[in-house]
Amino acid sequence: MGEQPWVETEFRTAGGIVRGRRSPDGIAAVLGIPYAAAPFGAHRFRAPQPAAGWSASRDCTVFGPVAPQSAELPGSPAWRPGDEEVLTVNVWVRAPSDAGPLPVFFWIHGGAYTFGSSAQPDFDGTALARAGVVVVSCNYRVGFEGFGHVPGFPDNRGLLDQVAALRWVRENIAAFGGDPGNVTVGGHSAGAGSAACLMVMDQARGLFRRAVAHSVPHAFFGVEVAAAITSRIAAAAGVAATGAGLLSASPQALVAAADKVAGECGTDPVTAVQAFDPVVFQPVLDGEVLPMDPLAALASGIAREVDLLVCHTLEEYWFLHEVGAVREVASEAELADFAEALSLPARLVAGYRALMPDASVPDRYLAIFGDAVFGEYGSRLAEQHARTGGRAYLSRFARRRPRPGGGARPWHTADIPFAFGNLDAVGADFLIGGAPDAQDRALSRRMLRAWVDFAACGDPGWPAVTADGTTVRVWAVPDDHLSDDGASAVRALWRGVPLAAELAPASGLEPGPGPGLEPAPAPALTTTSSPSDTFPARRTSK
Repeated sequence: MGEQPWVETEFRTAGGIVRGRRSPDGIAAVLGIPYAAAPFGAHRFRAPQPAAGWSASRDCTVFGPVAPQSAELPGSPAWRPGDEEVLTVNVWVRAPSDAGPLPVFFWIHGGAYTFGSSAQPDFDGTALARAGVVVVSCNYRVGFEGFGHVPGFPDNRGLLDQVAALRWVRENIAAFGGDPGNVTVGGHSAGAGSAACLMVMDQARGLFRRAVAHSVPHAFFGVEVAAAITSRIAAAAGVAATGAGLLSASPQALVAAADKVAGECGTDPVTAVQAFDPVVFQPVLDGEVLPMDPLAALASGIAREVDLLVCHTLEEYWFLHEVGAVREVASEAELADFAEALSLPARLVAGYRALMPDASVPDRYLAIFGDAVFGEYGSRLAEQHARTGGRAYLSRFARRRPRPGGGARPWHTADIPFAFGNLDAVGADFLIGGAPDAQDRALSRRMLRAWVDFAACGDPGWPAVTADGTTVRVWAVPDDHLSDDGASAVRALWRGVPLAAELAPASGLEPGPGPGLEPAPAPALTTTSSPSDTFPARRTSK
């Protein structure tokens, strides 16, 4: 007699029974489950509070509302003023078996800490769940609601939301067949930055065993910078830059004000780097919720018990240029100004010129920017973690699709549909350069399997980084290969270049706009691309 189809779509959580939907191949998706109370009214700008329970079976067949933002992303819901129950999780799980509880993969979306949601089509967890993990994704506060500095209220509220979602997982995931003792946190771009922050936050300690960070940005503000940005946003919203003043502004007004400030950064930045990439929200190094830059924290061995898998794409910033999110740089003089803004030495710029003798100035600019913000930082995270006794793996996404007049590069966000197994998702064709072919599907299966194996046992299938060497898995078509960063000319250029966060708007200046406020010396950011977010509606990641 054949196997009976699995029909269960109801699960009992601490808050009450939730009812999801089941796909034809038996994957249950339970969407929009509240993990914390709506963060508005008396809860606005505060740490997340417990969600109220419910008595009847709760319909969880559609995604919950997204956090306040102006972005409109392909295939995803937009925020509507008045939507308040924005702190929800989604769960995908396959039919139970006798093999025991499944590893849990907890996903944090990206979006420059300003936009995005767990409902984006390329984040659907069906393929991963089919491969043997329980997938959880969450919405969290973004933009000013989640990362704006508000006097008298905690910084990094978006990170605190993620901690609350992880606590929900610990308390409830067994009901879905997941193992609360074997949780992997994964994220892309701002989601990867969040995962790195969670590794070093006291509040998140013990809530997960592993972390997957794709395109983790070196992007942090000091309290002074965050306060200076708040002053500008408050002025644009017509309110005082105080707790009471900001509470008096509606979420919609603060979204509009933040967009206005971001749009003005090209000519009037708070920190020098914002003239080139006007992102106005980042985690704040407040000394409380987030004690220090995760790179410095990992170097101290604080998270050696957490396994780490890092990936970045070889040409990150070409995507951000393609969608109009970064400033154009066309001349050597402008490139020198850019390097000064990032506190990069002239020898680094000269080194890229030597490595890329036939490249245009714009291409060298994007290569340096990508390596400054993503690749070098991610590589150093893995290396520092390994040197202090942690287990770390490093990979790079190199798949490209040439075509007449251009093609799809291995750029920011292109790797995510592959790792999720969602090459046919709405919007994926733009990221990967058209419809996937057989080689793309084979690459997707390899990347997805690496995620699942890492979540299950901490080994994605290639040698770990050690204190003495950095082996890198290079994802490519038709075949992957291993490389050694000890022989990398690009990595050699970055040796000895410090990576510092944006801790102050300008030496000796008080936070906040006004006559005489000059752009701050920017931090050296981080990434490792290969030489080979301004307006939310136009961005799709980071």
